[in-house]
Amino acid sequence: MHLKLKIPILYEDKDFLAIDKPVGISVHSSGKNEDYTIADWVQENYPKLKGVGENMNVEYKGEQVEILRPGIVHRLDKETSGVLLIAKTQESFEFLKKQFKKHQIKKVYNAFVYGKVSDPIASLRTGKKGVINAPIGRSPKDIRMWTAGRGARGEAKEAITEYTVLKNFKNIDEDYAYLELFPKTGRTHQIRVHLRYINHPVVSDPLYASNYEPALGFTRTALHARMISLKNKDGKEIEIEAPMPKDFKDVLKNI
Repeated sequence: MHLKLKIPILYEDKDFLAIDKPVGISVHSSGKNEDYTIADWVQENYPKLKGVGENMNVEYKGEQVEILRPGIVHRLDKETSGVLLIAKTQESFEFLKKQFKKHQIKKVYNAFVYGKVSDPIASLRTGKKGVINAPIGRSPKDIRMWTAGRGARGEAKEAITEYTVLKNFKNIDEDYAYLELFPKTGRTHQIRVHLRYINHPVVSDPLYASNYEPALGFTRTALHARMISLKNKDGKEIEIEAPMPKDFKDVLKNI
């Protein structure tokens, strides 16, 4: 059944490929379930990638479970759609991993959020972008969640997200905003945590907007990884863009 799963390939060369990750599919297993993942798709469609990358060990029910992550360089949350990179060789995996670590890979996301978002104050450093600069650490209340600013459990790591306001609008007398986001670091749930931190959580986010009603017709977190820009081994800049998913397009055509 899963062999017939069609995942759009946005870009491919001898070193890596970029796919348009669908909503509702995890990048790799958590060790706690048997749900089909992007890692399973990679093994089925690119069996030679089985030894590429770094696997992960997690503890589940008192036992160590090895999580296979063939070619997986970074991840997107299960309910987030958009561009995902997969390395095809160990050399390209290390090459991409190095770029991610040095924050040289540029990422652009789009999101719908609750509330009217004020236009950022222009500055010489960021232009017209707003900046959320708040370290992220584990939530003291829920092991699934992360938190920004004070109150994080354990070490809080630097996290910076820039954003622009594309549109403020009303829907059934409630305020919403459509944002473009530029994460400068790559912390788990970073954009979702940072947007809650400024009191504009992502629409229909079950973790970070649990006090809000799902809205705008979204049955998933309204976050889309639209674009990635990176350099290949020859130093050429490559820009890869994922098309807007249907649920985003349905809202955009009405505002």
